[in-house]
Amino acid sequence: MVLIARSNDTLNVGQIAEKILSSRHHVAKILQRLAKNGFISSNRGPSGGFMLRKNPDEITLLDIYEAIEGKFQVQSCPGDKPTCPFGTCLLGDMSHKVSTEIRDYLVNKRLSDYL
Repeated sequence: MVLIARSNDTLNVGQIAEKILSSRHHVAKILQRLAKNGFISSNRGPSGGFMLRKNPDEITLLDIYEAIEGKFQVQSCPGDKPTCPFGTCLLGDMSHKVSTEIRDYLVNKRLSDYL
């Protein structure tokens, strides 16, 4: 998303994959999810590629995360168990604190912060 937002031209899957050192297949899947959620649009053809559909000030990192990975879940149990087999969690409430901090960070960072 940062690469697309920074670019004055459209970028295609191959260009993005090359710049982030990732596989074209993986990048294509991610871009497809971002397009499905309305963050980017694509044009086909030799001069085609991806471009932003929304203002970077309106897009949080949480929006991007959830478009790719699904709803962010604040976790109380790292094992995602309804009851702890140890009676009391060995990690205390650390999982809840950490996942809450991560969510808060993602909510407060916008795509525009990286341009």
